[in-house]
Amino acid sequence: MNILICDDDADIAGAIEVYLKSEGYGVLMAADGLEALQAVEREEIHLIIMDVMMPHMDGMRATMKIREDRNIPIIILSAKSEDYDKITGLNAGADDYVTKPFNPLELMARVKSQLRRYTDLGSIAKKSGVFSSGGLTVDDDAKSVTLDGEQVLVTPTEYGILKFLTENAGKVFSMEQIYEQVWNEPAYSPENTVAVHIRRIREKIEFDPKNPKYLKVVWGIGYKIEKLQ
Repeated sequence: MNILICDDDADIAGAIEVYLKSEGYGVLMAADGLEALQAVEREEIHLIIMDVMMPHMDGMRATMKIREDRNIPIIILSAKSEDYDKITGLNAGADDYVTKPFNPLELMARVKSQLRRYTDLGSIAKKSGVFSSGGLTVDDDAKSVTLDGEQVLVTPTEYGILKFLTENAGKVFSMEQIYEQVWNEPAYSPENTVAVHIRRIREKIEFDPKNPKYLKVVWGIGYKIEKLQ
């Protein structure tokens, strides 16, 4: 699998490259968002590690541009650790967010987690079933989401959340339960991460995201996909 590192700090990019190659991944490099967009057009890339502060085009704008027509997993890498910056990164379309300075082993774990989810999304080998609620259908055979028969473009993380909730339509799950199920790791502080992904999903599947038909909040408890005929 090929991973694109987009960072204008050659030392950091080089260090990440060493760890990725030691795990057997192919590595491509970009020094800014424009180079990242060119690499995505030119090469087969399975995951992107995207810095935020870069010349010419920053990581947020590059992420939003990539998200217009691609569901490649994107991990934002930034020195900014405030919740606002994390939410901004997720709102831009990132699947995960790692702050500098980072533990290389944690970064590798997140890379592997995102690649597993991406591989599952793109695979037709796993036959798990079709889950529906009203006009919303998650086809785990084809790894696709449709709404009233129309294809919905989702990221691997969004697909994981939708599959989990639709498969269990009518049941309410806390943010911690959703995080642990989809991210496959302990939920230490999942609130912002899960909430941002939920909001993005609503924008894609709801006619009126503020008054959702499918993906509903149960205040003080969590979220559920409404069980509809």
